[in-house]
Amino acid sequence: MQKIALLYDASQAVLSTFNLDEVLEQILWIVRDYFHVADSAVFLLDPNTHEFFVRTSIGRHASQTKLRIAPGTGLIGTAALEKRPVYVPDVSKDSRYIGPFGNTKSEVAIPLMVRDEVVGVLDIQSEELDAFDSETLDLLTLFSTQASIALENARLYTLEQRRSRQLEAINAIARQTTAVLNLDELLGKVCDLVLQTFPVDHVVVLLLDEDDRLSVRAHKGKLTPILSQGAALPAGTGMGMRALELGKTVVENEVAFIPHYMASFVETRSEMCVPLIFFGEKLGVLMLESEKPNNFTEEDVTPLESVADICAGAIQNAHYFEKAQQLAYIDGLTGIYNRRYFEMEISSEIERATRYRGRLAIIMIDIDNFKRLNDEFGHLLGDEVLRQVSSVFVQQLRKVDVVCRFGGEEFVILVPQTSGGNAMEVAEKLRRMVEAFRFPGVPVKVTISAGVAEFPAHGQTRDELVAAADAALYVSKEAGRNRVSAASVAPKTTA
Repeated sequence: MQKIALLYDASQAVLSTFNLDEVLEQILWIVRDYFHVADSAVFLLDPNTHEFFVRTSIGRHASQTKLRIAPGTGLIGTAALEKRPVYVPDVSKDSRYIGPFGNTKSEVAIPLMVRDEVVGVLDIQSEELDAFDSETLDLLTLFSTQASIALENARLYTLEQRRSRQLEAINAIARQTTAVLNLDELLGKVCDLVLQTFPVDHVVVLLLDEDDRLSVRAHKGKLTPILSQGAALPAGTGMGMRALELGKTVVENEVAFIPHYMASFVETRSEMCVPLIFFGEKLGVLMLESEKPNNFTEEDVTPLESVADICAGAIQNAHYFEKAQQLAYIDGLTGIYNRRYFEMEISSEIERATRYRGRLAIIMIDIDNFKRLNDEFGHLLGDEVLRQVSSVFVQQLRKVDVVCRFGGEEFVILVPQTSGGNAMEVAEKLRRMVEAFRFPGVPVKVTISAGVAEFPAHGQTRDELVAAADAALYVSKEAGRNRVSAASVAPKTTA
């Protein structure tokens, strides 16, 4: 969550102006204030000499501001040539270091990249050895992507002031998309903003799936779709995949002339595909459709590529946020959901069952004599038993069932749309599977006890259901363990 907060604050700052010098000053102020670094500089690429020169610096020695560095020379040139951050914890031990300057002891150089091309380098030096830990380096690397976008926006404004309306729209897209962390909401907003700003009839966001195929994740506009939401394009085909493989925008102003053209919309005559690339990582494609032939000009490419860069950064931020949310709900030892997730899900399931007069069952499970197993064979083996039992549960249950580690050796399973009787059968099946399972390195039989409660028969609230299932689990334990018990029917309350 710290990464998300930093990226949000930093992007708001560096995207608040189009003036190049103001952007560069904002970048270095953020480096100074967020990372407490007194010596930093931004090197920009001179297109005429292909050398990097200091455009703005804070705390830098005068002799350093006059440097001109060729790609591959020094740490800055190495970062530019290899297109990756270069960190040296002790510059005295690295032959690539150009110096000495002042009391510099460690240095990090991070390339500023736009569409996989280096436009500059953020160089930071410290008077401390090994001054930057991995967390700081990760944050600096992520921030540099926002700084790169800001530099590109400033360059566009300087070179093409006549496109000010579109550039202001790009900045608005950056502000609005940066604040959205839900991926589906973000992609819908991207489609809306592009439709409002550019002369297109339909906007599509295609993202790479686990099989490296482009899938339709969002689309909006007035054309008639051939591909539905969630559909995947055949591997290695289409203009979108061609743009992604080439790493550059592909424009076709009359698709009727393209051999084997694969249409996504009935009325399409012109199509532009802009790859979504985040710091060299290919994420997907922004696909723009028009029912008019010859709709796109060369002047449309640059601003739409800037939009794509902003969107790629926002999409990756959303991915980070999703991962952070997932980690917050996952038990670190077993890999299944934790109690926090259970508390959230049971409320949703009770609400759903109440609204649709459905059924819901929960199963409380405890590994029998787990403390004795830990004491006799050690906690490492005990941890492995917890992992194996969790795996058995996941493999034997439906996808809609929710398996959670409730605490210690205790588990809870949400079984939606299921009666208490059927949940008893599920629990008994799990009991038999664990009893029959041979745990590697454990010379004793591992068994479980379970208690089952059903909504609304055994309780109508979270606390009532959990208490009922827990009481049934206690009955199983008292009756000799390695068994399943059903909860007692909750007494009816009178007004």
